[in-house]
Amino acid sequence: MAGSTGTLDRVVEDERVNAMLGWALVAFLALVAAEEVTDGDLLWAGFAAFVAAVALVPAVADRDWTVMLPWEVLALSALPVLGRAMATLPETSRVATYLSVAALALVVAVELHVFTPVRMTYWFAVLFVVVATIATAGIWAVVQWLSDLYLGTAFLHSEHRLMWDFVAATVIGGIAGVVFEWYFRRVARIGARLPDEHGEKL
Repeated sequence: MAGSTGTLDRVVEDERVNAMLGWALVAFLALVAAEEVTDGDLLWAGFAAFVAAVALVPAVADRDWTVMLPWEVLALSALPVLGRAMATLPETSRVATYLSVAALALVVAVELHVFTPVRMTYWFAVLFVVVATIATAGIWAVVQWLSDLYLGTAFLHSEHRLMWDFVAATVIGGIAGVVFEWYFRRVARIGARLPDEHGEKL
């Protein structure tokens, strides 16, 4: 049993396997975006497409298809997007939106830490994800307001609800920051899944 677990670990930690899983998740995000376009939800289609585009930045910048985020990061960003697309209850949809925003902030944090000279201390990594989540939620609120103003949608119902949205985004951002610190910095051996010049930084 121990031997089979070790073999599975080596497979998942292989950079090509990680890249293939990552590309599959990016393709999934693109499909969700296309589906949202056909359903007429252009805002959410744009968000899903933006998450997919951000996920592709390392591969495009390095011109190497194997330079991808850890597949777990992309899975965390893809699942809330799927949940938001399939949600039927308004509250479920809102929770999925918060999770998606936090996941996008997590993607940005991991990309900065792994693919740039930026190095985050433990406490700053958590703070960065929280602040990035709040900032993304703020931008998302502005986008929804502009849509309501110029496209006749009804995303924003009240200032009171909007403030609670920011509170929820802050809490979920904190959870995402802890996930980044605990799992991606201490548990997952991300360096083994990346080309040497990136893997050596971890």
